[in-house]
Amino acid sequence: MQSSLKLVDCIIEVHDARIPLSGRNPLFQETLGLKPHLLVLNKMDLADLTEQQKIMQHLEGEGLKNVIFTNCVKDENVKQIIPMVTELIGRSHRYHRRENLEYCIMVIGVPNVGKSSLINSLRRQHLRKGKATRVGGEPGITRAVMSKIQVSERPLLFLLDTPGVLAPRIESVETGLKLALCGTVLDHLVGEETMADYLLYTLNKHQRFGYVQHYGLGSACDNIERVLKSVAVKLGKTQKVKVLTGTGNVNVIQPNYPAAARDFLQTFRRGLLGSVMLDLDILRGHPPAETVP
Repeated sequence: MQSSLKLVDCIIEVHDARIPLSGRNPLFQETLGLKPHLLVLNKMDLADLTEQQKIMQHLEGEGLKNVIFTNCVKDENVKQIIPMVTELIGRSHRYHRRENLEYCIMVIGVPNVGKSSLINSLRRQHLRKGKATRVGGEPGITRAVMSKIQVSERPLLFLLDTPGVLAPRIESVETGLKLALCGTVLDHLVGEETMADYLLYTLNKHQRFGYVQHYGLGSACDNIERVLKSVAVKLGKTQKVKVLTGTGNVNVIQPNYPAAARDFLQTFRRGLLGSVMLDLDILRGHPPAETVP
């Protein structure tokens, strides 16, 4: 990414709108220098944005004045991006590039926040063309800095897609769990049942009880084992297990807890449990306290 910087006029950082204040890689700002910078908070359709004004004020306090909320799947607000980029470039110094009429933008961000989706959305909007980059529902689809991809004719604008890059050290356990819930870390590295437990805790804390209705639970519950058991039974996700008893082996049907946890997480990520703001505590002045040693 650093070696491609001399070609770049502006940086678009893409992040998940459900965690607008957590999990951004702090090294981006240091590494990528003083290039014009636009923050795109994607997946706005999955985020509870009732506190949007507070989010903007918080980001402005961190020096981020150029912020756009988008839903790249449905092309919402994507048309605002190129005019803002051209304005930012127009206000900046393009050293050694005055003779060059084309613009080159680098797209950066942590894994699986929608960088490739953004590029494809821009192409649909401005070139009426389809996919230029692969899109996936898990981190790690883009593996290298790609060649330039045209996204606009006037102005002539190219984007560089880059792999998702997480900070080498996550600031707290809670930030790590938020990143995992949003799919920026492969689930098995954290543990699906651990993530499901944190998700249940978060939904209850924010009084988001969509899971009760979705899974027909009857009432809210803070016991993850009980919730996953109900999910497993409802979805028919059970498994036969041999149990050794005094009279020999007995087949017992048990809930498949990992499969139930997987379904709980995927249902949340598709927005079927309602919109959520995972950074509500930070917005209300309660940053995560538990630091990873």
